Amino acid sequence: MDKVKKVAVDKEGSRRPVLFVVVAVLAIAVAPQLAEGCAVCYGDVDSPMTAGMNNGILVLLAVIAAVQVGFVALFLSIRQRARRLRQQQDRYQVIQGGAG
Repeated sequence: MDKVKKVAVDKEGSRRPVLFVVVAVLAIAVAPQLAEGCAVCYGDVDSPMTAGMNNGILVLLAVIAAVQVGFVALFLSIRQRARRLRQQQDRYQVIQGGAG
């Protein structure tokens, strides 16, 4: 049995994904500074990139905190409404056996 390799091809039969990988590898080989780490990886704490990343992390944490506070407020509101409804129901007396 002959083993046939399957290559990802689009409708026109071109091999764009393979070409993209080859171009990316060649670009990194020709210009290795493109593959270097960022300022955070090198430990430059005064870099604007580091400050921007830290600000981004703080914004994401603030979004998560806001969503959590929203959930807590939702459940407290549901609890408060249930308590009010229970108090309102306790004010009325149920007549056993109906009106008769």
